[in-house]
Amino acid sequence: MFTPEFFSALSMIIMINIVLSGDNAVVIAIASRRLPAAQRKKAIFTGTFLAIIVRVIATVAAAYLLKIPFLYLIGGLILIWISYKLLAEEEDSGKINSSDNLIQAVKTIVIADIMMGLDNVIAIAGAAQGDLVLIVLGLLISVPLMIFGSQLILKAMERFPWILYIGSAVLALAAADMIVNEKALHEILPEGSWIANLFKVAVIAGVLILGKRQRDSYAKKNQERAAASGIEETA
Repeated sequence: MFTPEFFSALSMIIMINIVLSGDNAVVIAIASRRLPAAQRKKAIFTGTFLAIIVRVIATVAAAYLLKIPFLYLIGGLILIWISYKLLAEEEDSGKINSSDNLIQAVKTIVIADIMMGLDNVIAIAGAAQGDLVLIVLGLLISVPLMIFGSQLILKAMERFPWILYIGSAVLALAAADMIVNEKALHEILPEGSWIANLFKVAVIAGVLILGKRQRDSYAKKNQERAAASGIEETA
């Protein structure tokens, strides 16, 4: 411990986290965007730390995870659903109280991080070569990166709402990449082929089009609800 080799491996793990944590910051920002400022921070911190704990456990068990059949396919499909729901969800619903929103945001952050963190987990497990101290230190150092990054994205999203669509597209691309990386599908979707690239474009387009359609539907319902409420108040 604390040898040049230790610090070399730790530096590699930190770099892996920096490179691979960008999309995690996006999902954290999108999942917590509708919460009040105080609850936003709580969702970001709680969700991130729970995700890191799960990721430590998953990294230690990486060798066993790789044996699960269709792991990347399942993870990719779950992530497609999450990217769609984050875009399509109703912006203003009186049916959901803030505590429910907080719990939902934390759940979304943790589930999405687990799905998106598979490559991260495998890369860190390889760099750490089974050293639990290295794994924990590397992942803990990545926490402020994800928290700081997500808060920057949140601020940008408040100013430029269209960033939400870019965020959903990033998550959809991560999901499509996971599915393409599924070894069982390599004959159907050879990595780097035009078919795989077309599949990625189709996934992103599908998420954005269906998500926007559902979002517009919610907006229309809210307008009708507001108009009906105004008529009742006038009466």
